[in-house]
Amino acid sequence: MSEARRDTFKQLMPDVEVDDGSRPANPYDPRQMVDDLRAHPSEAKPLIWTLNLDLTPSYAIEPVGGYGPGVYERLVEFLDRQLKADDDTDFIDRISVPGTLPGRTVRLFNGQSVPVIEVNLTRGLYGWSVASLAHAVTQECQVPAHNRSGAVPEQDRLADAVADFLQRIYYDLRNFGATSRDRALNFAATNAVQARQTLAESLGRGMALQNIDVEKSPYGRPDSDCWDVKLRFFDPDNSRRAKRVYRFTIDVKDVLPVTLGPVRSWPEA
Repeated sequence: MSEARRDTFKQLMPDVEVDDGSRPANPYDPRQMVDDLRAHPSEAKPLIWTLNLDLTPSYAIEPVGGYGPGVYERLVEFLDRQLKADDDTDFIDRISVPGTLPGRTVRLFNGQSVPVIEVNLTRGLYGWSVASLAHAVTQECQVPAHNRSGAVPEQDRLADAVADFLQRIYYDLRNFGATSRDRALNFAATNAVQARQTLAESLGRGMALQNIDVEKSPYGRPDSDCWDVKLRFFDPDNSRRAKRVYRFTIDVKDVLPVTLGPVRSWPEA
């Protein structure tokens, strides 16, 4: 984005009313920008929407095709929900963006060039927070309100375990999703809602994630790209206890990956 384009937003955005009068709009204020985009949806297109990892832009999101306006609407919603308080049920700190890499780059206002990811449909565009996902997993597992001693709520303990699990996979296994293997790993890591029963079972037993293995599936449907993702859990309090393996088979042939068959599980020495 150039300085001229930035100034067009400053010029077109309405003045902000404050206690001592009105002030010129600030396009760097995300709350003001959300209000303006809600009032003028077409203004979302001149913006460069970036997908950030730890505040560092990784991709520029470019909605394309006839459903582009719906994608922009979803991006504005994500921006609005990121600005909410951490304890708000609508707050999000993670999003998923399925798209294609056309091989182009775009230069940002700070001079950095980032790859463009084209998005032509709203399906697969999801936003969530670690806290809300941990809550969804704990609801899947039927646990008593308190443990036997009555000191620590069992539901809270499980929620903390799920949050630790999510933080581990989000930061320890992060990648740019440019290869089939990485896309399978990212889908398994971010699709914990679908795997919430698996997480509830393992974490409810007091187990913790040891590692995640991704390998090419020995079989697959015609014209598919299938990968087996294995989540291996262990008991941090008892090293002699058998590990537990959960296996997903994921087809990443399409823009939106899909899980094939049920989740398989078995103990491992």
